[in-house]
Amino acid sequence: MKLEHQYSTFAIDTLPCRMCHASAVLPVTDDRLLCAFFGGSYEGESDVEIYLCMLDKGVHIKHSFIKVSNEAHWNPVLFCVSEDRLALFFKVGNIIAQWSTFVCYSSDGGENWSEPVPLIDGDRGGRGPVRNPPLRLKSGRILCPASSEQGEWHSFVDISDDNLMTLEKSADIYADHELIASRNRDLEKKIAVSEQSYGGQGIIQPALWEDSSGVHMLLRSTFGRILRSDSLDEGQNWCKPYAVNMPNNNSGIATAYYKDTLFLACNPVADNWGARTPMTLFTSENGIDFKEAVVLETQKAEFSYPCLYVLNNSLYISYTSKRTNIRIHKYNFV
Repeated sequence: MKLEHQYSTFAIDTLPCRMCHASAVLPVTDDRLLCAFFGGSYEGESDVEIYLCMLDKGVHIKHSFIKVSNEAHWNPVLFCVSEDRLALFFKVGNIIAQWSTFVCYSSDGGENWSEPVPLIDGDRGGRGPVRNPPLRLKSGRILCPASSEQGEWHSFVDISDDNLMTLEKSADIYADHELIASRNRDLEKKIAVSEQSYGGQGIIQPALWEDSSGVHMLLRSTFGRILRSDSLDEGQNWCKPYAVNMPNNNSGIATAYYKDTLFLACNPVADNWGARTPMTLFTSENGIDFKEAVVLETQKAEFSYPCLYVLNNSLYISYTSKRTNIRIHKYNFV
């Protein structure tokens, strides 16, 4: 599948804060685009808030801020619940392992938003989507890709059959260290993974897709590779995660699925906490073996935490650019 580049832009003309990170992108129409990210003096500081930007044909129109408390805000996620209802999720808390999830809604395409409220009362640890957008299955069920950094990092999904009115948590998904080590030895030695990476903290921030064989997730990991898990029952149960043919630097990844092709954006770097460059877009027919499609960034700087979204015949990509802005690309399928 070929991609034709339509435009490249930044989420905001001049960023009114020192730092920004962790973008979410959602095309409302072919021309109108929403982008959310967190920004402030430094990641994790109490002044960090959520930025919501609107762009038209790649041109920044306006932006607004969301702040619910004097704690750090994190990882916004945008999702189209229905034709007339958008959702914005984000995390709040100075300690990641104890953060909570808030949500607000828009009924006018992102022009105005409701007052943010806790997604689940009393939650500490972060229910709901943590980095990547929810996935609506063919059945109508919604899966929210979630993870926890309490103790050993692990993942799960929050399941909704009533358009996010209620959420049911799946079983936790933990990495099997012996299985991953064995799988890494069996794969071709094109990617060098140091033995010290096996002692990492686990798996977080799932990225979901559905195909004819079931529902699948790719996972950020501390094992030097992206891991994968599969579900045959629409997200209730998941197999033990296993490694795929793609390195991972323990940084964010993103997926999108279009016409039997899986798109993956990531930093193809094998070192745990390794360099967050280059930023590259890959394609795959099986979700295990990937081929390079577009190298988006190659500078020795941070380009990280991508977000992918497909609308109609276009692929939208956003990611952190040097922690000073959010880069956005639009590609058309040709």
